[in-house]
Amino acid sequence: MNKFTRRTIISAIVATSTMMMAHTSFATDKVEKTDITIAVGGKSLYYYLPLSIAERLDYFKDEGLNVKVVDFQGGSRSLQAVVGGSADVVSGAFEHTISMQAKKQPMVAFVLQGRAPQLALAVSNKTMKDYKELKDLKGKKIGVTAPGSSSQVVANFIIARGGLTAKDVAFIGVGSSSGAVAAMRSGQIDALINLDPVMTILELNGDVKVVADTRKVKEADEIFDGALPAGCLYAPAAFVKNNPKTVQALTNAMVRANQWLTTATADDVVKVVPKAYLMNNEAVYKAGFENNRDALSKDGLIPESGPQTSLRALMTVNNKLDPQKLDLSKVWTNEFVERALQKYPTK
Repeated sequence: MNKFTRRTIISAIVATSTMMMAHTSFATDKVEKTDITIAVGGKSLYYYLPLSIAERLDYFKDEGLNVKVVDFQGGSRSLQAVVGGSADVVSGAFEHTISMQAKKQPMVAFVLQGRAPQLALAVSNKTMKDYKELKDLKGKKIGVTAPGSSSQVVANFIIARGGLTAKDVAFIGVGSSSGAVAAMRSGQIDALINLDPVMTILELNGDVKVVADTRKVKEADEIFDGALPAGCLYAPAAFVKNNPKTVQALTNAMVRANQWLTTATADDVVKVVPKAYLMNNEAVYKAGFENNRDALSKDGLIPESGPQTSLRALMTVNNKLDPQKLDLSKVWTNEFVERALQKYPTK
């Protein structure tokens, strides 16, 4: 055996050992918890579209996770599921992390789905034909998804631009689906703040006139005087601390979903989401997606100023919150998204 051959053999042995070490390292990098339950309130809404995309395109499976998404009637119910222990993670509104810290039940948001609330305020073309400006809403009934909800938070900010406060109007809970559409069409309410597809259905049918639109990031930033993080994945602080690899895997999947939606066409989305999301009207669903595209996060990063903006918004419906007793730095982190973007760089 000549010298060249011996060197070749030695090199091969070293290479094989290196590969085995790399494989061993990868194998020990498994997630702490394979089976994960994510609670969501209104899964078919565009607000949660990145979650559906990650699920439907098997991004969670690619990360070694077996994810079960459980749909509840509203964000508060999905939050209760995690608090009660029947779910691990919430796909919901960012501001819940702040309200839960105030209740001594710390939650941490770790990947963003929406960079604006995606709520639109519209007035009825039936009961408010003469509407000209926001102050015309004084004494009127405004439909919200539920009292104290994110929709009411946003409504408070919008009407304030017209010199009004929550005491100047009557907020009526109408849900975020067919009940909201029926309430507007029947004249039970004079205005409505809601998510899509509800708002797009009413717009296309000529039932309403949109007067403020946080589906547009620029307009949302002006309304809130800063970036307001919306839908995100968040979990109890203890879960995030004890399961960092699992949280990383969840984040990786969601970042891929955000990136996919950035370049996807409405036709692409329709092919992926469950047919039930279309409500037998593909054209309306496509229009709704285009209306909300701008508000979807492109990379999953939570804006640094977002938590403070969220606190200001939350205080419009919860005046018992004491900013001095809150540590906003503990309700969010971008560390998992930053690592995900190293694995899946934004193109």
